[in-house]
Amino acid sequence: MPGPLRATRLIALDDVPALADLYRDNREFLAPFEPVRDEDYFTAEGQLAVVRDALERAEQGSTLPHVILDEAGRIVGRITLNGIVRGPFQSCSVGYWLAADATGRGLATAALRDIARVAFDDLGLHRIQGETLLHNLASQRVLERNGFIRFGVAPTYLNIAGRWQDCAIYQLINDEYAPTG
Repeated sequence: MPGPLRATRLIALDDVPALADLYRDNREFLAPFEPVRDEDYFTAEGQLAVVRDALERAEQGSTLPHVILDEAGRIVGRITLNGIVRGPFQSCSVGYWLAADATGRGLATAALRDIARVAFDDLGLHRIQGETLLHNLASQRVLERNGFIRFGVAPTYLNIAGRWQDCAIYQLINDEYAPTG
């Protein structure tokens, strides 16, 4: 019997058209949860620059950019391990988003489970940190379903939607990794 479908995979230059379409189609939906973006960000050329930069940083070992796939293998979002730090820290941060029509189906939960496995099993990291806006309860549920523990609130932590906003801070420690959903 074949194993479960992968929820994520490494981003590729071939993904640019699909990502540009997703960003354009979900611009209003994502705006409350993202930094203010220039107009070119929503174009194929803008996404090409974003993907190239992400792949360059991946080669340097500081990030691991993946796309999120639905049940049919279509791209429905992104998930990225950012700020990968080695040495005694062995840690990173995770960020993710889904298209509006892909929410509520467990895809973000599956994607986070998948990328956590990559972080711990493939990269050998000890810790993953996740941050969400205080009102982003859906994202907090995704983190909690994957065993992340909330350990604090960071005032004015991220500049999202044009203003500095407070974030709930979560972490998942490799020793405690036990997803529940």
